[in-house]
Amino acid sequence: MKHVGNTPFDARLDAVGLEGVGRAHWNLPPAKLILQTLLRGEGVLTDQGALAIETGTFTGRSPKDRFIVDDGFTHDRVDWGAINQPMTSSCFEALLKDVQTHLDGRSVFVKDAAVGSDARYRIPVRVVAEKAWSSLFVDNMFIRLTDEERWVAEPQWHVLCAPSFKSDPQRHGCRQGNVSAIDFTRKIIVIAGSGYTGEIKKGMFSVMNCILPVEHGVLPMHCSSNVGEEGNVAVFFGLSGTGKTTLSSDPDRRLIGDDEHGWTDNGVFNMEGGCYAKTIDLSPEGEPQIHQAIRFGALLENIGFQEDGVTPNYTDDSITPNTRVSYPIHHIPQAVLDGQGGHP
Repeated sequence: MKHVGNTPFDARLDAVGLEGVGRAHWNLPPAKLILQTLLRGEGVLTDQGALAIETGTFTGRSPKDRFIVDDGFTHDRVDWGAINQPMTSSCFEALLKDVQTHLDGRSVFVKDAAVGSDARYRIPVRVVAEKAWSSLFVDNMFIRLTDEERWVAEPQWHVLCAPSFKSDPQRHGCRQGNVSAIDFTRKIIVIAGSGYTGEIKKGMFSVMNCILPVEHGVLPMHCSSNVGEEGNVAVFFGLSGTGKTTLSSDPDRRLIGDDEHGWTDNGVFNMEGGCYAKTIDLSPEGEPQIHQAIRFGALLENIGFQEDGVTPNYTDDSITPNTRVSYPIHHIPQAVLDGQGGHP
């Protein structure tokens, strides 16, 4: 294996059995991830400098293909059913081994990051992705580490993203060729057969959904949050795509976060370091903060274009109505960069 980029002192992937990859690109900054995507012919730069890509067959999350390993840790803690589907440990092991074999000799992009802006509950995570743009998504959406933190990174969790791998329902205990599987004992998430980046963030949100209340007595919330000049915090609950990001991106208030938060004795904290907004019918008049955030470093997914091929056409839903953009939270003016606020 050849290690390139901003490697930590202990640059190893043996924790997830990926010693056989051909080249590991470590912690590349956004500009280099964008360059790698362009060189591979997998994206274009828009007229405002954002990177636009297509995620392939899957343009949204696939909740029917999400599984949690049923083991000693999860068996009596998880509410099993159509949302939390069980997978045996042996099926997960087979899936993991097959993904490892699939990635042998290939290039991967490794990003050390974290979830949880409150340091007391932060989980360091290492994401190993087949696509450079998946690594850019992680850089946008998770808590970005300092150079010093990356040099000595010790991840508690690993996420493997292999869109080109097709799972086998018989062998892997899943439903079809794509799968997102979480193993709380191994502390590994495997996302295979789908390039939709939202699977990455929702995988780690599922982890926080379990760890925060079970181990820390903290309430995890699927909500956005902002704060007024006098410190009055608001939270906005709703299903994905119902307007949480839009409501929280208020120019008269400071954004704390747009999707995933924890509520502690001290107040609320953002689990993430960025925003993931729907862009269908986006306009500078209707959503000015989101519109101006779409610039260099932002990642657009599955959008259409004007005739020039570089100007986004946000009314185009020919690929999907679930067009998306991710961007770091500092793209929003006056955002609360430490991701924390008081009680709502």
